[in-house]
Amino acid sequence: MSVPGEHNVSNALACIALCHMYELSKESMINGLKKFTGANRRFEYIGKCKGATVYDDYAHHPTEILATSKAMQKKKYNESWAIFQSHTYSRTFNLLDEFVEVLMGFDNVILSDIYAAREENIYNVSPQDIVDKLIIRGKKALYIGKYEDIAEYLKQHVKENDLILTIGAGPVVEVAEMIVDKNVN
Repeated sequence: MSVPGEHNVSNALACIALCHMYELSKESMINGLKKFTGANRRFEYIGKCKGATVYDDYAHHPTEILATSKAMQKKKYNESWAIFQSHTYSRTFNLLDEFVEVLMGFDNVILSDIYAAREENIYNVSPQDIVDKLIIRGKKALYIGKYEDIAEYLKQHVKENDLILTIGAGPVVEVAEMIVDKNVN
């Protein structure tokens, strides 16, 4: 399979069972699974930045981020970089400790501004709240609000064979698009 993650293995097994039920050939099943590239914005390959591999994932809930982290750990890389944009103030407030826990699975964590969607910040929560808790636990973490500044920081600090993941339901994928070396895949 060309997509990582235990959840994709489970999905493939369900697909094989269904194909078997409809008496499709093994060759058809194999070809179909080989061609499957996964859903858009789910551990989606974006390109390269200074020899580091750049992916994007729509994960915006701790359970999804954990699945992404586990899939990442099956890849070969030097250091991992999570660029996380939390989705909604209420989710950030209610799941703050869970976000901290799952983000501990990355070597370096950068938080951007919260993607507010439809909400006002009545919770008095900020990305810095997550960063502070990560730092207390010994994680390399920082808050950089603007995508352009995150892109600049990454270009200055990533190394060859690192793995960069933009994570979140908001437009954080723009960071990945800003840093990818043009004409390099």
